[in-house]
Amino acid sequence: MDTIFALSSGAPPAGLAVIRITGPAAGKALQLLAGKLPVPRRATRAWLKDAAGDLLDDGLVLFFPGPASVTGEDLAELHLHGGRAVIAAVEAALSAMPGLRRAEAGEFTRRAFANGRIDLAEAEGLADLLSAETELQRRAAIGNAAGALSAHVEAWRNELLRLSAQVEAVLDFGDEGDVGGGFPPAFAADLQAFRADLGAVLAAPSAEPLREGFRVALAGPPNAGKSTLFNALVESEAAITAPIAGTTRDVLVRPVAIGGVPFSFVDMAGLRAEGGDAIEAIGIERAQAEIARADLVLWLGEEGEGPAGAWEIDARIDEEGHTAKERADYRVSAVTGEGLNVFKQALVDHARCHMPGPGDLALSRRQRDLVMRAAQEVALAEAQDDPLLLAEHLRQARLAFDALLGRTSTEDVLDALFGRFCIGK
Repeated sequence: MDTIFALSSGAPPAGLAVIRITGPAAGKALQLLAGKLPVPRRATRAWLKDAAGDLLDDGLVLFFPGPASVTGEDLAELHLHGGRAVIAAVEAALSAMPGLRRAEAGEFTRRAFANGRIDLAEAEGLADLLSAETELQRRAAIGNAAGALSAHVEAWRNELLRLSAQVEAVLDFGDEGDVGGGFPPAFAADLQAFRADLGAVLAAPSAEPLREGFRVALAGPPNAGKSTLFNALVESEAAITAPIAGTTRDVLVRPVAIGGVPFSFVDMAGLRAEGGDAIEAIGIERAQAEIARADLVLWLGEEGEGPAGAWEIDARIDEEGHTAKERADYRVSAVTGEGLNVFKQALVDHARCHMPGPGDLALSRRQRDLVMRAAQEVALAEAQDDPLLLAEHLRQARLAFDALLGRTSTEDVLDALFGRFCIGK
């Protein structure tokens, strides 16, 4: 296996730069640079030199012998001065060493997964932690990165093993017959309680609105004030506004945090029966797709004509001669700011109700699909009279949990996950 290296700290220049090296030649590479291997897990000052003996930097070095390292392999860290020239010189010296190459995105974490230092759920939590921009995102991600979801899945798996053992006992020692004739009295109740536990987790808010931002689409006919309100919500002139109907042709998405809650606000073409031209017609089609995708739709059109579940927004209340909606959920003016603070707080409160709370399990779409598969297998087991078939359904449920933790994963799943990481992580 290759030995890899990468800059793991922020982009230079900086006060400090950290270069990590992992793989079978990590110790040798460190010895060539520093002249000797330091005491494991102890920061040691060293004068780093290249193969020609030229001084590169005066820094700190650390060595972590595998398998007790974050990657499960020998790992070295170089703590350098954070100038671009220093980093470039050290990376050039490493590149010149046989068997060393620059790491790809997420390769350090992928090796940690491959070597059993973390499971797939923890790796996904770490990826979310690296991309977290709000406190809600950070708190959810750090729980999964620390193994909160993994511990829950292991508990589910152990319960399945306990139930499966009871099935095996019936197969090995019980009389032939139906389930009720050989199972412990509590077996059926335990199976039902287990499925209910999975159902409660599946009914909870998913991780997508938290990870991607609660998606709010502004919808209505042309010239309804969508773009003006959109700009007020994202607090920038992101969308072009004009009194000409059909100004917005394409979908415009802007992420923004309000009150610590991540949102993705969507501005789009106005809806009308027939577009003014082919381009506007495409914009209307995309707008309809965004309405279907949104977590919440703000309707700025005629009262009662919006999609089911949309909030009726009475915009432009500052305009002279404005006809007010009779049953508007919120009345605002993006121009004067009237009603805007109350409206934003309502959005925050509504989004929080549809996001995982502190300490809740936050399942991604992949994780949710696997838990749902396990729940379906448990439901099939409940309805089964044949112990052999019952045992098979419980085995399939365990396989779903194994896939969730990465014990059985396809390469495309791993490529998609570790591609989210930066170089050096």
